[in-house]
Amino acid sequence: MVQKQAHLHDRQHIERQPVNGVLDRDIRKFFDTVDHGWLLRFLQHRIQDRRLLRLLRQWLKAGVRDEHGHRVLGTIGTPQGAVVSPLMANVYLHYVFDLWVQPWRKRQARGIIVVVRYADDVVVGFQNPDDAARFRREVAERFQAFGLSLHSDKTRLIRFGRFAHAQNRVCPRRPFLVSLVEVV
Repeated sequence: MVQKQAHLHDRQHIERQPVNGVLDRDIRKFFDTVDHGWLLRFLQHRIQDRRLLRLLRQWLKAGVRDEHGHRVLGTIGTPQGAVVSPLMANVYLHYVFDLWVQPWRKRQARGIIVVVRYADDVVVGFQNPDDAARFRREVAERFQAFGLSLHSDKTRLIRFGRFAHAQNRVCPRRPFLVSLVEVV
């Protein structure tokens, strides 16, 4: 229920801004590609307790059992289905994305930018289409520096807002997706 309310609040926040395009960004195999070195550095920046850091390091390195029952040690990524994985994802993306996007928004953007992030899912609303295209390129470079990449098939820029319907061509097969036609 709380998550549903949060999504409703985020949707209302984007709808009330003069947003003309939305970048729906998807990170390719995010939980499988989190770099342990970077994540541990980020955790050490926030956590002073060495015992807790050791426990988190062990959790990352625990690994999984393969189809033959052999243990495969973890060298990259977070444990699938582990309770701590979403928490580690939030820490990782706080440093990789959140701390980067705030100054980018102030220095690079010419229009309003609205960022909504929940774990590894991000939607970014743009007033200016040029900001959206530049942001898409630069966020891909930023992610690459930390061992992440955008999923090219799932990351898309879509028209949004009260003028999206008038600006888009009507798709005869899917008329219900008129406001979601890709522009990039």
